[in-house]
Amino acid sequence: MLFSKGGRIESDSVLTKIAGMTQPFLMGDRVRLKSAPPYIKTADTMPMLRPGDLVAVGSEGVVTAQNPGGSWTIKFDQGSFLVDSGYLEKATTEAEPAEPKS
Repeated sequence: MLFSKGGRIESDSVLTKIAGMTQPFLMGDRVRLKSAPPYIKTADTMPMLRPGDLVAVGSEGVVTAQNPGGSWTIKFDQGSFLVDSGYLEKATTEAEPAEPKS
Protein backbone atom coordinates (compact mmCIF):
# COMPACT_ATOMS: atom_id res chain seq x y z
CA MET A 1 0.00 0.00 0.00
CA LEU A 2 1.32 3.44 -0.87
CA PHE A 3 0.93 6.65 1.10
CA SER A 4 1.59 10.25 0.10
CA LYS A 5 3.72 12.10 2.61
CA GLY A 6 4.89 15.62 1.90
CA GLY A 7 4.59 15.21 -1.87
CA ARG A 8 6.51 11.91 -1.84
CA ILE A 9 5.00 8.49 -2.25
CA GLU A 10 6.17 6.00 0.35
CA SER A 11 5.23 2.40 0.91
CA ASP A 12 3.79 1.20 4.19
CA SER A 13 7.00 -0.81 4.80
CA VAL A 14 8.98 2.45 4.89
CA LEU A 15 6.43 3.98 7.26
CA THR A 16 6.59 0.86 9.42
CA LYS A 17 10.36 1.28 9.76
CA ILE A 18 9.95 4.98 10.58
CA ALA A 19 7.48 4.08 13.33
CA GLY A 20 10.12 1.81 14.91
CA MET A 21 8.52 -1.50 13.97
CA THR A 22 10.42 -3.97 11.86
CA GLN A 23 8.94 -5.98 9.03
CA PRO A 24 11.50 -8.55 7.89
CA PHE A 25 9.68 -9.64 4.70
CA LEU A 26 7.37 -8.12 2.12
CA MET A 27 4.68 -9.88 0.10
CA GLY A 28 6.27 -11.60 -2.89
CA ASP A 29 9.73 -11.90 -1.27
CA ARG A 30 11.57 -15.18 -1.82
CA VAL A 31 12.50 -16.78 1.49
CA ARG A 32 14.43 -19.88 2.54
CA LEU A 33 13.68 -22.26 5.42
CA LYS A 34 16.84 -21.92 7.54
CA SER A 35 15.92 -24.50 10.19
CA ALA A 36 13.19 -27.10 10.54
CA PRO A 37 10.35 -26.37 12.96
CA PRO A 38 9.15 -29.34 15.07
CA TYR A 39 5.77 -29.12 13.31
CA ILE A 40 4.55 -27.07 10.38
CA LYS A 41 0.97 -25.82 10.02
CA THR A 42 -0.80 -25.93 6.68
CA ALA A 43 -2.41 -22.72 5.41
CA ASP A 44 -5.59 -24.49 4.32
CA THR A 45 -9.16 -23.55 5.18
CA MET A 46 -8.98 -26.29 7.81
CA PRO A 47 -5.31 -26.07 8.92
CA MET A 48 -3.52 -29.08 10.36
CA LEU A 49 -0.12 -29.75 11.89
CA ARG A 50 2.24 -31.76 9.76
CA PRO A 51 5.73 -33.11 10.56
CA GLY A 52 8.44 -30.45 10.39
CA ASP A 53 10.48 -32.44 7.88
CA LEU A 54 7.71 -32.18 5.24
CA VAL A 55 9.54 -29.11 3.88
CA ALA A 56 13.30 -29.61 3.67
CA VAL A 57 15.69 -27.12 5.24
CA GLY A 58 16.96 -24.86 2.47
CA SER A 59 13.71 -24.99 0.48
CA GLU A 60 12.71 -21.69 -1.06
CA GLY A 61 9.21 -20.27 -1.16
CA VAL A 62 7.31 -17.03 -1.72
CA VAL A 63 5.71 -14.90 1.02
CA THR A 64 1.98 -14.65 0.32
CA ALA A 65 0.69 -13.14 3.60
CA GLN A 66 1.70 -11.81 6.99
CA ASN A 67 -0.18 -13.26 9.97
CA PRO A 68 -0.56 -12.08 13.57
CA GLY A 69 2.08 -13.25 16.02
CA GLY A 70 5.07 -13.03 13.69
CA SER A 71 4.14 -15.87 11.35
CA TRP A 72 4.04 -15.77 7.56
CA THR A 73 2.15 -17.71 4.93
CA ILE A 74 4.76 -19.16 2.60
CA LYS A 75 4.05 -20.96 -0.69
CA PHE A 76 6.55 -23.82 -1.05
CA ASP A 77 6.55 -26.50 -3.78
CA GLN A 78 4.84 -28.85 -1.27
CA GLY A 79 2.02 -26.37 -0.54
CA SER A 80 1.30 -23.28 1.58
CA PHE A 81 2.33 -23.28 5.23
CA LEU A 82 2.30 -20.92 8.22
CA VAL A 83 5.90 -20.43 9.37
CA ASP A 84 7.29 -18.29 12.21
CA SER A 85 9.80 -15.67 11.10
CA GLY A 86 12.52 -17.29 13.26
CA TYR A 87 12.67 -20.23 10.85
CA LEU A 88 12.96 -18.06 7.74
CA GLU A 89 15.61 -15.97 6.01
CA LYS A 90 15.54 -13.95 2.81
CA ALA A 91 16.69 -15.96 -0.19
CA THR A 92 19.55 -14.28 -1.96
CA THR A 93 20.12 -14.84 -5.63
CA GLU A 94 23.80 -15.14 -6.25
CA ALA A 95 24.83 -13.81 -9.62
CA GLU A 96 27.29 -16.01 -11.41
CA PRO A 97 30.69 -14.31 -11.74
CA ALA A 98 31.54 -13.29 -15.24
CA GLU A 99 34.42 -15.20 -16.71
CA PRO A 100 37.36 -12.99 -17.65
CA LYS A 101 38.00 -12.80 -21.38
CA SER A 102 41.50 -13.64 -22.50
